[in-house]
This record gives sequence, structure tokens and C-alpha cells, in this order.
Amino acid sequence: MHSLQEKASVLSGVDQAEAFAIDESNLFEKLGLQAFINLSTNFYTRVYDDEEEWFRSIFSNSNKEDAIQNQYEFFVQRMGGPPLYSQRKGHPALIGRHRPFPVTHQAAERWLQHMQNALEDSVDIDEDSKIKMMKFFRHTAFFLVAGNELKNQNEKPKHKPQCACKHTANKPAEE
Repeated sequence: MHSLQEKASVLSGVDQAEAFAIDESNLFEKLGLQAFINLSTNFYTRVYDDEEEWFRSIFSNSNKEDAIQNQYEFFVQRMGGPPLYSQRKGHPALIGRHRPFPVTHQAAERWLQHMQNALEDSVDIDEDSKIKMMKFFRHTAFFLVAGNELKNQNEKPKHKPQCACKHTANKPAEE
């Protein structure tokens, strides 16, 4: 069986080296906190305004301001900044934290489209950083899809074999 990272590479079309090129430099030092806050705010404005009800419903139990904070704190931490997310919420545990949500291929692509648009509108993020970030986001989105597929596979009900003669269980014992 392939690792979830390998499966994410296959599903996303982004190999691990490209996905983790964000680690080659400290994007937090390069971009600053406000760039991440702006990106997450722009992104979640798009998400909560999405015309597709099925997509908006994924986020219906989340407060927009909390979602923005969770995302930018995670991005800051993951891209070289202080561990804001972990200090407030504990280990990121992405698959576990996204477990309640239907993280499907369709949802990942929709999420990525909003992130691509938010990045394109980010004047405080340079083009090279945008490319690296988008590759990381694409790989990570499909890492979550792979985790969701594994979860669903593990949660399938186990079928009990049927008794060949189902009526024997109701027969009175012979004396």
C-alpha cells in the first residue's frame, strides 16, 4: 500500500519535492503575518459567498472568523513562523481535524479554485511564493482526500455471514 503522501502526489499531480518546496525558505519572514491574514480573509470570503450550496454547507458549522484565524495561524506555523496554531489548538493533525467534513475530489478542487483566486488577488505575496504555496495547497488538499478515502474504507460495515439455514436459530432445542 502506498503512503498517504504518495497517494496525494498521484491524486494532485504534485510530487512531494514540489509540495514541500515551501520549506526551502522562510515564507513567514519573507511575507509577514498580514499577508497570511489577508490571504485567509480573502479565501474565506469567497468560500462563504460560494454560489454552490453543497460547498457552502461544508463550512456551515464553522464561524467564518474562527475559520480565518485557524487557517492563517496554521499557514504561519507551517511556513516558518511562530507556532500560533499549535499554541492555541494543539497539534494540527490535519486529517483528524478534517474528519467530520466530506473531503472529496470535487470539494478539494472547489477549495483549490477559491485559494487560487485568493492568491491571485494577493498583492502582498510575490509570484514565486504564490506558485510554491499553491503546489503545497494542492498536494495537501489531496492528502486530505486520501485520508478521507482511507477513513471511509475503514468505516465500511463488516458483513456478517448469513446462516445457511436461518430458521434453525428459532427451532426449539430437541429433548
